[in-house]
Amino acid sequence: MNIQAYFEYCLSKKGVTEHFPFDEDALVFKVGGKMFALSSLNGWEKGTPSINLKCDPERAEELRAEFDDIKPGYHMSKVHWNTVSLHGDVTDKMVRELIDHSYDLVFKSLTKKIQTEIIELKN
Repeated sequence: MNIQAYFEYCLSKKGVTEHFPFDEDALVFKVGGKMFALSSLNGWEKGTPSINLKCDPERAEELRAEFDDIKPGYHMSKVHWNTVSLHGDVTDKMVRELIDHSYDLVFKSLTKKIQTEIIELKN
């Protein structure tokens, strides 16, 4: 997956916005004001792209055991976040599934009011 595909895939999800809340390097995608994906732009430029994604704790452990390129979240809660290194043993299809999982976890944590507002958005 290249940065353009990552960017477009995240923004194709309902209610997603992009931000740089920490610095001009860390691109963050949010739904309902809550972060579900972030990545260092410098990492992409250096050819070592990775994405931090929220993950169910049990599934996070399973994924880390199965894939060499999925590690506990860098600078994040190691229980709820994974860092997925791209261009390794994680396929683009799996990366999309992990983005979907992260988005769904965050979306489900939103209030019903905010969920309804997002569902009713026109994309």
